[in-house]
Amino acid sequence: QVQLVESGGELVQAGDSLGLSCAASGRTFSSYVMGWFRQAPGKEREFVASISKSGSTTYYADSVKGRFTISRDNAKNMVYLQMNSLKPEDTAVYYCGASRVGGWPIASMTTKNYAYWGQGTQVTVSS
Repeated sequence: QVQLVESGGELVQAGDSLGLSCAASGRTFSSYVMGWFRQAPGKEREFVASISKSGSTTYYADSVKGRFTISRDNAKNMVYLQMNSLKPEDTAVYYCGASRVGGWPIASMTTKNYAYWGQGTQVTVSS
């Protein structure tokens, strides 16, 4: 069982940077692939980024590649998403998820492969 709590979302201006954090409970954090997803009003939840169990490999959606960075600290049970050069289209509720499904990295891009989710944190980017 893993419980996830996201934080860091806020209202920012286009071009700003923002860091999100996700705190995980449980002793088996390092056995999970972690991912960040986002959901805008009226849209389905979409993949943003994922990171392997060790943190050595990352994967990004094309829309955020080069602007966002995912990282994790297994000693602290934390996963992070650093977002730079934010755009209005990045506005969404951001969720972190934990997955034990194999098939990295493709499986990490699909919401159905995530067993645990946080409650989400709102990011709003004004133009």
